[in-house]
Amino acid sequence: MANVTVIGAQWGDEGKGKIVDWLASRADAVVRFQGGHNAGHTLVVGDQVYKLSLLPSGIVTGTLSVIGNGVVLDPWHFRDEVAKLKGQGVEINPQNLQVAENAPLILPFHRDLDGLREDASGAGKIGTTRRGIGPAYEDKVGRRAIRVCDLAHLDDLEPQLDRICAHHDALRAGFNQPPIDRARLLADLWDIAAFVLPFAKPVWRTLNEAKKAGKRILFEGAQGVLLDVDHGTYPFVTSSNTVSGTAASGSGLGPSATGFVLGIVKAYTTRVGSGPFPTELDDEIGQKLGERGHEFGTVTGRKRRCGWFDAVLTRQSCAISGVTGIALTKVDVLDGFETVKICVGYKLTGKDGITRDLDYFPSHSADQAGVVPVYEEMPGWSETTAGARSWADLPAQAIKYIQRVQELIETPVALVSTSPEREDTILVRDPFVD
Repeated sequence: MANVTVIGAQWGDEGKGKIVDWLASRADAVVRFQGGHNAGHTLVVGDQVYKLSLLPSGIVTGTLSVIGNGVVLDPWHFRDEVAKLKGQGVEINPQNLQVAENAPLILPFHRDLDGLREDASGAGKIGTTRRGIGPAYEDKVGRRAIRVCDLAHLDDLEPQLDRICAHHDALRAGFNQPPIDRARLLADLWDIAAFVLPFAKPVWRTLNEAKKAGKRILFEGAQGVLLDVDHGTYPFVTSSNTVSGTAASGSGLGPSATGFVLGIVKAYTTRVGSGPFPTELDDEIGQKLGERGHEFGTVTGRKRRCGWFDAVLTRQSCAISGVTGIALTKVDVLDGFETVKICVGYKLTGKDGITRDLDYFPSHSADQAGVVPVYEEMPGWSETTAGARSWADLPAQAIKYIQRVQELIETPVALVSTSPEREDTILVRDPFVD
């Protein structure tokens, strides 16, 4: 039996929540290994809709759910999300939900700094969710973070507060903000500690024991490879590594544990916030894709930018993350288009005035913004694909489209999702028994 690592192979919002939920029902443990509560996953189970942004999707199925050390945890949001799901009838307790005791905390001054920077950046705005994710990761790397385990030692926190206040008070002064209120911060931490600490565990031990016992572990990535801090459209990226390799470091398991890497790929392309987007459509087709796909962010409610499928970007992200197979989602959104297009390459005019063909996405932001997509056009299909659960249920042209996608991205299709419903899934290759 194989473990499975699920990642987004585009800019996030590919439909990971539904796929992870579908897989979680067959897993023994589900692990979040990076990101924070800026990652929205929507699960539709029967007539119930669950919106998660921090908790692993397995919590809805009762599967052991683990928040790994690679995640930055807002303890107040954690409390609120647990309460919200309990209100929807989901059972949550320290037996089915564990939080890495070495996970860094997102604190109020991280949210403050995130917003202050965005407001002051003018045309250089990155488009963050203003939830303090980036500043929390900065403190982790700067060795001044307050972590989950520190909540059990608040009487000994003064040296860490000295370190973190020395850094943040100087930044706050630059924005004409008062210094951190240490007494208020400590009081808030004492208040939240009682809720968080029962969930705090050495999750690396939990996961290693599960691995030794031959349990199925599902690693749930957040955002997408194109938002990776190293491999994405820098600087318009998130503050963590979103590639599959992070599952090892962000959970406490070695790289051999990641297993089958399932890349979630939307049948067209979307992006939220600022940054380059070669196939973006600012016309009625882009509007139609957005309306039919209900393209609004789960966490922020922001409207997503929409465009045709970009095979160059997806091929690159699959290669970078070692994707074994893809889950193609939202094929039904393309129903009814007379023709559909796929980006198969780029043209880029350099400073020397010479236009060159590219079969990859360049690293420099100016080049990323300057590439012009080269399209391949295919006939569309008038029949519906919504709710299809086998190849026989799909129109011939939709099958040809899916086959062309996997040829261009050089990665086979393992699953096809045809609606938000858990069971509306065509299984081509089972990741758990690869």
